[in-house]
Amino acid sequence: MRKVWLTLLGIVIGFTVVSLFGPLTGLLISAAVLYAGIHFYLKARSTFAKVVWVIVGIIGLTSGISNIPGLVALVAVAGGYFIYKKWNQKEAQPVFTQKSDDPFTNFEKQWNELQK
Repeated sequence: MRKVWLTLLGIVIGFTVVSLFGPLTGLLISAAVLYAGIHFYLKARSTFAKVVWVIVGIIGLTSGISNIPGLVALVAVAGGYFIYKKWNQKEAQPVFTQKSDDPFTNFEKQWNELQK
């Protein structure tokens, strides 16, 4: 039953990422423009170049703000990654910590060891 829920959640996440692919792409491009503006601002020596790169950075920032739905797509991609990691993870087995002389408890413990 666990895999059914993970599959359904994966399908929903897939539809979300596909439907928000445009804003996600715009967000990534605007993040690259903002990064370039900051990077070249720090390397610029003249005042004119610094003003130009600040303007480029502001353009990247405003473009990024307009693509906020892309953040939902990023969260969906992260959720898909966690579903992928959880897919083959085994459920926790109860650990018998007490020593008991009860034959049924010992039988259950030995049976679990044989199944591994």
